Amino acid sequence: MNTISDLTQKIEDSLNSIRPYLEADGGNVKIHQVTEDHEVQLEFIGACGSCPMSTMTFKAGVEEAIRKAVPEVRSIKVINLTPVGH
Repeated sequence: MNTISDLTQKIEDSLNSIRPYLEADGGNVKIHQVTEDHEVQLEFIGACGSCPMSTMTFKAGVEEAIRKAVPEVRSIKVINLTPVGH
C-alpha cells in the first residue's frame, strides 16, 4: 500500500519529466496537496498561472504524465487554473 509520501514522491518524479518544458516558458507546477483518497491538487506557478494555454498544458502534459507514472491517482486538479475565455 502506498503511503501519501510515497505517492507524493512518485508524482514529483512524474512532474520532473515535464518541468523543463514548463520552465522554458517561464512557469512551473507544484503539488499543493495529495489526499488519503489519492486525489492530487496542483498549483501552476510563474507564467503557467496566467497563461491562456494552461488548460491544454494541464490536460496534455501534466495530467497525462501523472496518470501514466502514477495510475493509482484518482483525480487531478489545478487549484488556480483559469478557465479559457474567463
